[in-house]
Amino acid sequence: MDLKEICLDTAVVYEGNFIQVRKDSVRLPDGGTGSREYITHPGAVAVLAMLDNGNLVMERQFRYAPQREFIELPAGKIDHGEDILLTAQRELLEETGYVANQWIHLATVWPCIGYANERMEYFLARGLTHQGRNLDDGEFLEVFELPLPEAIEWIRSGQINDSKTIVGLFWLEKHLNDWR
Repeated sequence: MDLKEICLDTAVVYEGNFIQVRKDSVRLPDGGTGSREYITHPGAVAVLAMLDNGNLVMERQFRYAPQREFIELPAGKIDHGEDILLTAQRELLEETGYVANQWIHLATVWPCIGYANERMEYFLARGLTHQGRNLDDGEFLEVFELPLPEAIEWIRSGQINDSKTIVGLFWLEKHLNDWR
C-alpha cells in the first residue's frame, strides 16, 4: 500500500528568522484531498560532551515559550548548507567554551513528526579542552558538570524533562553500555 501524500499546492502562512509555517493541499493515498499545516525547520544538533572525569557538560537555560528554565544538552540549529559535524563543533564551543578531539555521530531523531520537519543530530564529543565560550547575542545560560548516572536519575525525578536531552542521554547510556 502506497501511503505517500502528494503536495498539490503550498502556501507560506508565516516566515520567521529560521522557521516557516506552511499550509499545503495534498492528494491522499485514497485519491481524496486534504490539508496539512506544518513548520519547516533547518534541523539541529545536540552534543553529549563527556569530560575526562566521565561527567557531562550540561546547561541550564530559560526557554521563553514554556516560561521556565530547563536542564539541557548543548544544542543549536544547523545553518543553511552547514555540515552537521561543523554545527556540533560550533555550538559546543559557542555555548560551553569546549572543543573536542573525538566526535561520534550517535543518531538522527525526528522530534515533532506530526507538525514539523525538524531533525535532531546527536553527537558524542570526547577529549574536551576548554577554550572559552562565545554566546550568541541574547543567549544566556549556565554551564555545569553532571555525571551520567545522576542525569538519568534527574530524568526519573523530573528535573530533566526536555525531550532532546532525555533522548540524547538514553542514546549515550546505550552507546556506553554497548562498549562494555
